[in-house]
Amino acid sequence: MPKDLRAATPDEQLEEVTRASVDLHVKEDLLAKLRRSYERQKPLHVKTGFDPNRPDLHLGHSLLLTRMRRFQDFGHHVVFLIGDFTGMIGDPSGKNITRPALTRDEVMANAETYRQQVFKVLDPEVTEVRFNSEWIDRLGSEGMIRLASRYTLARMMERDDFKKRFKEGSSISIHELLYPLLQGYDSVALKTDVELGGTDQLFNLMVGRHLMKEYGLEPQVVMTGPILEGLDGVNKMSKSLDNYVGVNEPAKEIFGKLMSISDELMWRYLELLSRRTLKEIQALRAAVAEGRQHPMAVKKDLAEEIAARFQGAEEARKAREGFEQKFSRKELNVEELPVHQLSRGGAEKLLLARALAEAGLADSATKARTLIGQGGVRLNGEKVSDSRAELGPGEYVVQVGKLKAAKLVVG
Repeated sequence: MPKDLRAATPDEQLEEVTRASVDLHVKEDLLAKLRRSYERQKPLHVKTGFDPNRPDLHLGHSLLLTRMRRFQDFGHHVVFLIGDFTGMIGDPSGKNITRPALTRDEVMANAETYRQQVFKVLDPEVTEVRFNSEWIDRLGSEGMIRLASRYTLARMMERDDFKKRFKEGSSISIHELLYPLLQGYDSVALKTDVELGGTDQLFNLMVGRHLMKEYGLEPQVVMTGPILEGLDGVNKMSKSLDNYVGVNEPAKEIFGKLMSISDELMWRYLELLSRRTLKEIQALRAAVAEGRQHPMAVKKDLAEEIAARFQGAEEARKAREGFEQKFSRKELNVEELPVHQLSRGGAEKLLLARALAEAGLADSATKARTLIGQGGVRLNGEKVSDSRAELGPGEYVVQVGKLKAAKLVVG
């Protein structure tokens, strides 16, 4: 009997596995599958495919893994599919140009890093890892032609990115039209009950649902999740925007970055990333609203949970203790602070606001003056209130807000 398959009712499972989902085709089908699974004690087959086109993952990439883990915790069978064949084509989703193809060596090198990283979320003991070259390589020329006959060009051109590129006269290569078919065929080969993906994958996932019907199989349920906002709470989490949390970063970095998010974004991250149930999160919200719990404590718990997931419980505990010693208890280890050498430029003194900007502790001198005026800056442990404050030659320990501190050496 699969472990924990009856730990929750089908309705309770539905609430948890669909939380914060964007597209769900079809909810009634998913509930029927969950009920059948519950009654027969037979786990659902749930898959998510990743093309290994980047070597490192961040929290945004972990959203799908987190949703997979929820299914896994209910006893369902999870398949982590590495698109080693499709990765050499390159998913055209959301692209206005043909994506450069990767070599098999590049794909396999990236795939190995994926395997190392995904098990920081998924349970390695019960996760099945597959490569789609297993069945696509066996298709051969005849099989590929027969697969292509299962879908029309008219329907393929309904895809937003293809439609846009065609209208603009941009190039669309034939192999790009094959990508959704090959991804859809993955579901046929694995006889998937549920496939998960990002919102940009909806078309491809629905092709899988269509192909399963074509091959006489019960169609999979398709579920997409949202795009995770970065630390700024505005833009998509991205390394290029430097608003990301990498899953391979040290626990100290993960914890510190998550402590920098706004209280509003904290609730969003709790819903999308935390292993807490929705009922537990709702109880936390009520406790904060009624003054029985401080949002800072909730944020620390979230930061420790995420840091522990990727770097282990002990490292996460140390990260929390270090943070509390440094910021909550106002104890700074001066020896660990970054040092910034600043020049007065021939003047007798240097404006503190300018020093903060030059040291990267504020976006600009104007922003620094605002922070000083709001009481958000401490100099050698003392709050500074004069936005025109100046620094003579010497060394200073400066704190900006709750998360930034440095030693300034003014020469």
